[in-house]
Amino acid sequence: MIDLKDFEYDELAAFLKEHGEPKFRAEQIFSWLHRGVESYDEMTNISKATCAKLEEISYVSTLKIREKYVSEKDGTMKYLFELPDGNCIETVVMRYHHGLSICVSSQVGCRMGCRFCASTIGGLYRNLTAGEILNQIIFAQKDIGERISNIVIMGIGEPLDNYDNVIKFLHNVNHEKGLNIGYRHITLSTCGLVPRIYDLAEENLPITLTISLHAPNDEIRDTIMPVNHSYKIGELIKACAAYAGKTGRRVSFEYSLIHGINDSIENARELAELIRGLHAHVNLIPVNKVEERGFEKGSDRDIRLFRECLESLGVNATIRRELGSDISASCGQLRKKVL
Repeated sequence: MIDLKDFEYDELAAFLKEHGEPKFRAEQIFSWLHRGVESYDEMTNISKATCAKLEEISYVSTLKIREKYVSEKDGTMKYLFELPDGNCIETVVMRYHHGLSICVSSQVGCRMGCRFCASTIGGLYRNLTAGEILNQIIFAQKDIGERISNIVIMGIGEPLDNYDNVIKFLHNVNHEKGLNIGYRHITLSTCGLVPRIYDLAEENLPITLTISLHAPNDEIRDTIMPVNHSYKIGELIKACAAYAGKTGRRVSFEYSLIHGINDSIENARELAELIRGLHAHVNLIPVNKVEERGFEKGSDRDIRLFRECLESLGVNATIRRELGSDISASCGQLRKKVL
């Protein structure tokens, strides 16, 4: 059985044509799928005969809200979605002055092994399909009753480790007959799978690429991010420069400040020297406490001084607001607690 949401628009049109449906049927069905229908019966302009035929060879995938929390502090909404196979993923919706932004997962679990992250505890179970990534937006939007205008692929999983499905998802979520969310409103976060960064540049999609860097040198990064054993920082920075040159889009960096490990003033100077030539933005993140990891964030003063040091050396940096701190809004925490 085929999930129609896994098809890109042209693939759906070809599939329907193979089964005797006219060309316009693809536009009708594609539109219905992105509106959150849960069965063919809800597609009111599709004949019963066509629906019956499609039910024999395909299905309309859904997500079940297993748990939902709403922050009393800032209105952040966190979903634990249950997939048809019983696995669970997390999705977070954040409210900003410019609209709703959603952070979606790309895998069930993660095999990258970053030591400060709860998502990787237990390893990788499987990749999400293009339709399962898309469903997080569709069903969150349906539950809230408001349009979501910005996407961050920064939830559970490493997006570039599920490359083909993520690219399909990007094409579909941007399609004018679907949710029609502009590429410039989409951010993809990676821990640094260098070959795939070059591949992504060739896709020529004007999305924002952000790198989970979290260390200013190989010595520190080797200890907290196993991916660095395969792709050293020098290779990663070179790939970022190539991506920016190819796409014309500025790369940004995420940097979780871990007390006593990567948050000294000397670390800030190293970081500035490393990325200054990229004219990049740095998003400083006070590390989230994960019971199994034991990492702690520094004081507010230490965090502020780190940012001020970067800016004094010509690197633009901001400190990320801690949204949803009262509902375990950080990646992997809710899934780990429930399962």
